[in-house]
Amino acid sequence: MSEYHAVLVFDGDCPFCSAAASALRRVRGVGAIPWGDDAAQSFLDAQFDGTPFALVFAEREEGRVYVGRDAARELCERAGMPTLVGDIVGDNYESIADAVRTVTGVAEDPDRYHGVYPMAEAARERFDSLAADAGSMPLAMSKD
Repeated sequence: MSEYHAVLVFDGDCPFCSAAASALRRVRGVGAIPWGDDAAQSFLDAQFDGTPFALVFAEREEGRVYVGRDAARELCERAGMPTLVGDIVGDNYESIADAVRTVTGVAEDPDRYHGVYPMAEAARERFDSLAADAGSMPLAMSKD
């Protein structure tokens, strides 16, 4: 069993996503994995019957999967940021991501998936592989 009870699936090419991942460096038991990793793709397919290109935060102990603005909000809360910051980030998730992508020239837009979902049984069965492939939170944007 991995040291991680929660895993962030993020776009390593996206500065916004990488910044969100970096904010969690001090949170114990949380790992990160690039969206394109095979284990991430398998987990997403098991959870959503597809592989949405979105910020995803999977929490094994709670049996929940946070997606899009809800993942960003949850990340802010776990990083100990004030509620106001989490609300601002969550409420403005798409416009912030669009602005950052425009400025940095990242081409792919995230899919419009948002919400908090119960972790599907098939996804739960793949969580250990997801966590095993995850690493500690990135310090900076990474390209895989």
